[in-house]
Amino acid sequence: MSLINYVKGQITYRNPAHIIIEANGVGYGLLVSLNTYSKLSQQTEAQLFIESVYVRDDNPRFYGFAEEDERELFRKLISVSGVGGGSALLMLSSLSPAEIAGAINTANVAMLKSIKGIGDKTAQRIVVDLKGKMGKHEGGISQILTTSYNKNKDEALLALVTLGFPKVSAEKALEKAIKQQGIGTDNVEILIKSALKNF
Repeated sequence: MSLINYVKGQITYRNPAHIIIEANGVGYGLLVSLNTYSKLSQQTEAQLFIESVYVRDDNPRFYGFAEEDERELFRKLISVSGVGGGSALLMLSSLSPAEIAGAINTANVAMLKSIKGIGDKTAQRIVVDLKGKMGKHEGGISQILTTSYNKNKDEALLALVTLGFPKVSAEKALEKAIKQQGIGTDNVEILIKSALKNF
């Protein structure tokens, strides 16, 4: 559990994977899911619930969530052996909280395996450890962005790189999503989700 429960302030920077909130002169850099980014896409101020995950004893990463339910789901996911903060965030960026909860409760291993980095054993372990413990997690992508083609494509690329994918591979995945699958770029979240399936 993070020492800081939440931070509330002005959004000074955002991309689909990272947000900076300034509160009382301090800028808090937080990693976020597409679900949280979508909910904050039209806001200039926000309150984000925080969770810290230590990669090493001296190297915490801070994650921000628009809703406590999403943070709780994140906590449940990282409690599973083999699922770290990065993997859990990628899950929350590939599927909505409701989709993840549904996949776990119905033992839909195939859906969980469709997420980049989640193999068969990890997907099965998530189901075994968390089935029946999901509760109700509402969420999903509901906001439609109306920004330009290039801005959305650039934001999607930045998000994929921030999530840990090589830039060249991310660019190819985006192009494949756009050209071969007929995915438009009027919605950053859909673009990223489609690209994630092409790695």
